[in-house]
Amino acid sequence: MAPKKMFLTKGVGKDRDPLSSFERALKDAGIEKCNLVNVSSILPPNCEVMPRERGIELLKPGQITFVVMSRNSSNEPNRLIASSIGVAIPADRSMYGYLSEYHSFGETDEKAGEKAEDLAASMLASTLGIDFDVKQSWDEKEQLFKLSGKIVKTRNIAQSAIVDKDGMWMTVLSTAVLLLE
Repeated sequence: MAPKKMFLTKGVGKDRDPLSSFERALKDAGIEKCNLVNVSSILPPNCEVMPRERGIELLKPGQITFVVMSRNSSNEPNRLIASSIGVAIPADRSMYGYLSEYHSFGETDEKAGEKAEDLAASMLASTLGIDFDVKQSWDEKEQLFKLSGKIVKTRNIAQSAIVDKDGMWMTVLSTAVLLLE
């Protein structure tokens, strides 16, 4: 039972209640109608990565849906929150890739996205036997990983938001949705 398709989505929600802000973020991401099951971070071999719009069209209300999700919430006024998912796809698509989840405070979606992408690529590089210095910047590692010919693509999706000064709950989420068919 390995997923055959995957898409990335993100959302942000605001409400007086933390659970309601999470529900609004799910709605913004287009996945609120599904029963979500969190799984760990493996991108199955030969899994098709599709656009968000096409993936959402395949969802049915009540469907059990596997996700790798990063989420962050706060009601601290003016607090910057972020969530992100990184993706690393091996050149040999018969091998598995990696998805990573990352969330933080005080980072933009760009910064959080780069960290998630770095995490996913570093996990895949380690699995593939690519030697690298963990102290290198993401830009340096990215060049090394792609030059190795073993990692064909990396990417990320990230969402950040600043909690309003009124202190209502804000939730951000980034999600890789894994579909069985």
